Amino acid sequence: MKLIFPNGEHASVDLAEGRWTIGSAADCTIVVALPGVTARHAQFQIKNGIASVQPLAPDAPVAVNGRPVAAETPLKPGDLITVATVGCRLAAVERAGAVAPAAARPAVDESGSTRLRIALPRFVLRGVSGPTFGKAFPIHGTMTIGRQADCDITVATEEVSRHHARVQATVEGLLVEDLGSANGTYIGGKRVQSGLLKTGEELRLDTVRFLLLTPGAELQHGTGGATAGETPAAGASPARTGLLIGVAIAGIALVAAALWFRGVIPH
Repeated sequence: MKLIFPNGEHASVDLAEGRWTIGSAADCTIVVALPGVTARHAQFQIKNGIASVQPLAPDAPVAVNGRPVAAETPLKPGDLITVATVGCRLAAVERAGAVAPAAARPAVDESGSTRLRIALPRFVLRGVSGPTFGKAFPIHGTMTIGRQADCDITVATEEVSRHHARVQATVEGLLVEDLGSANGTYIGGKRVQSGLLKTGEELRLDTVRFLLLTPGAELQHGTGGATAGETPAAGASPARTGLLIGVAIAGIALVAAALWFRGVIPH
């Protein structure tokens, strides 16, 4: 099996039989020194071909497909594991010499390397307050948020109702529906029964707040837009780049014409 980090926090890792620790400490098998990742955060294990993940400390948040886990949890290919705010996906790797059915064969590029197609979540809710602070919750399809353990995203605080709200991923954002909560559901500070939450907007369940992120945009621009010191060219659009090239060519042509008329360039 292989552990893939879609946002590039670490190179992909081939998982063989045995145990693999992930954390910020230098002696971990998988070192990810990022905010929120503890020294020895979690352990992956492959035993008899079966994968599992287990948090190694009470303050080491781990989630599988958006659901927080507190003990050893079995994994299957395609599962998204969130370690603090770092997402990684478990992928099956076909053994050499095995022949897969045509419909199931992975794509192979011209160099013969296998390309693993990984379906990233369209949206991620990141906790910015309360018990969810610093945690990331990938959104797949329709998910419920609430205090009760059977919710897809469990928030263990009395301010949140047992089944507080439902979210559904769409092309435009998350459709948010309040499920009759006692303390209300808010989008951008406005209480709603239902509404559309867009990337960069805040979802609040009483005092518990989340920020909606798009994984690809977060990787390129961070959570707050362009980083300090970024040059204008790095964020230039194709149209603007073409305009600048056109202006440069026109300037060169004008200089050449002036030199020709002055006799600097032979006629």
